[in-house]
Amino acid sequence: MYTATSFKPRRCILQKLGTTPYEAAWEIQRSLVKQRLDDPSLEDTLLLLEHPPVYTLGTGSSTKFIKFDPKQSEIPVYRTERGGEVTYHCPGQLVGYPILNLRYYQQDLHWYLRQLEEVIIQVLKHYQLTGERIPGLTGVWVNNCKVAAIGIKVKRWVTMHGFSINVCPELQGFQNIIPCGIEDKPVGSLQQFTPGISLEEIEAKVIEIFSKVFEIELI
Repeated sequence: MYTATSFKPRRCILQKLGTTPYEAAWEIQRSLVKQRLDDPSLEDTLLLLEHPPVYTLGTGSSTKFIKFDPKQSEIPVYRTERGGEVTYHCPGQLVGYPILNLRYYQQDLHWYLRQLEEVIIQVLKHYQLTGERIPGLTGVWVNNCKVAAIGIKVKRWVTMHGFSINVCPELQGFQNIIPCGIEDKPVGSLQQFTPGISLEEIEAKVIEIFSKVFEIELI
């Protein structure tokens, strides 16, 4: 067991990628996961970025939650290996893809999902916003509006995909889907509750809180 004086936090490489096409970020994730499956001693990585407009579906997502023909869409639509239903990414939304080896944390997917939610809840608390969990669902809500979505994939305890926080996006794209398959709860943004909030300040706060919640050193 570690003592207070002997504990040394695990190091995690931070990559701020700016606006990155979904397919490019997806390939980066796959490459990072493969490297860590081949060599588990490699340090973890946290990717933070925005995407141009894109719709993504989880492995088992139903197309009944899409209100348009994906084959006729001007906005790309990808089916991915993550869990969860259809969602929408666009500028003004902070996306985080942690590539973590859970063997160094806890080999428990429920723990991991709750940790990601906790990061977001603590970020919101800094802005006097109460982030809420809803039993049986994954994500974070403010005043019954979903402001953060989570969808992950874990292979041999190495994670990919992750979370998205609606900071100041245009929300119209969500009207073309039933986000995460939830029909009775609207999607919202932090800007609705804290006018003038910027993605840059939320990104900085996510970096700070992520390192605390996961007890890691971001480098």
